[in-house]
Amino acid sequence: MRTAVILVAAGRGSRAGGALPKQWQPLLGQPVARWTLQAFAHLGPLVMVIHPADRALAETAAKGLPVTLIDGAETRAGSVRAGLEALTETSPEYVLIQDVARPCTPPDVIRGVCDALRRSPGAAPAVAVSDALWIGAGGKVVGTQDRSALFRAQTPQGFHFDAILKAHRAHPPEAADDVQIARAAGLDVAIVPGDENNLKITTPGDFARAAQILKGEAMDIRLGNGFDVHAFEDGDHVVLCGVKVPHDHALKGHSDADVGMHAVTDAIYGALAQGDIGRHFPPSDPQWKGAESHIFLRHAADLARSKGFAIANVDCTLICERPKIGPHAEAMMQAMAAILDIAAERVSIKATTSERLGFTGREEGIAAIATATLMKA
Repeated sequence: MRTAVILVAAGRGSRAGGALPKQWQPLLGQPVARWTLQAFAHLGPLVMVIHPADRALAETAAKGLPVTLIDGAETRAGSVRAGLEALTETSPEYVLIQDVARPCTPPDVIRGVCDALRRSPGAAPAVAVSDALWIGAGGKVVGTQDRSALFRAQTPQGFHFDAILKAHRAHPPEAADDVQIARAAGLDVAIVPGDENNLKITTPGDFARAAQILKGEAMDIRLGNGFDVHAFEDGDHVVLCGVKVPHDHALKGHSDADVGMHAVTDAIYGALAQGDIGRHFPPSDPQWKGAESHIFLRHAADLARSKGFAIANVDCTLICERPKIGPHAEAMMQAMAAILDIAAERVSIKATTSERLGFTGREEGIAAIATATLMKA
């Protein structure tokens, strides 16, 4: 399916305030228009219709993206027609027409319009009106309006290219949107589900709402893994995930050798790209001799929070023949959760054997592997 996209960006958007037209104002560090361009860059040719005075701003917003910039007209319909005429040489099968001030258009909405064009000459997203509608005059309610068949129109509005080009050429250069022009030409337009997040920036407060939507869609999720091994030595217990477990050996290490806690700590450091325990607590430093491992784990958790991340969950597998972990797993999860300051249900501690293979199978020591998930708070 050959699909082109026209982004309408020639307006002034004075209701949004600011020194620049709204499409060139910054939103989370880049112009509004760039967010919209990025949402459609996976499709075919992109044409952005701009005001002639905005070319330098448009070139900055479109840098590195496959976009053709053309000058628009005094009306929206005139600008869309200019975009359509610019696409005649490429002759796409379908065209999507998008308000550049809708930087949060979800992928599902775009796909819905594209899918509907296989069955209809036109398709556009909309959200059913859910609020009561009043008719007002003189500052008073003078009547009500049935909302059962009413929708709030959104973009992208999609069409068979040849049909909408013909419709624009025949229609006077004034219309609320391209659906109006299509219907005037006798084209059927299918309604596909819109989305409340498909916000059109119109007033100053809309920038904050758009930023919140985009933060959610661009959620920063980090995964890290950790692995640790400690050999046995003489002793009568081991410390695993913060719990003292009776055993006929101890674990050998510079600190208390809590192999499970070390693996989880390294997983958190790994998710942050902050190395491992050795970077933060060098074994060559005598102050950490015999240190309890909760010091390391708490440092990793605090470091994550200082960088704006919440610990979503940790999962640790202890690999050993003995001691048996099952009877102590619940206590371990509670202990780790307290150190990490998260709910115990977000901590998983489990065990497996190596089927008598390798050093763990020979009961020469214990290994642990862990995964940590961090989410930008």
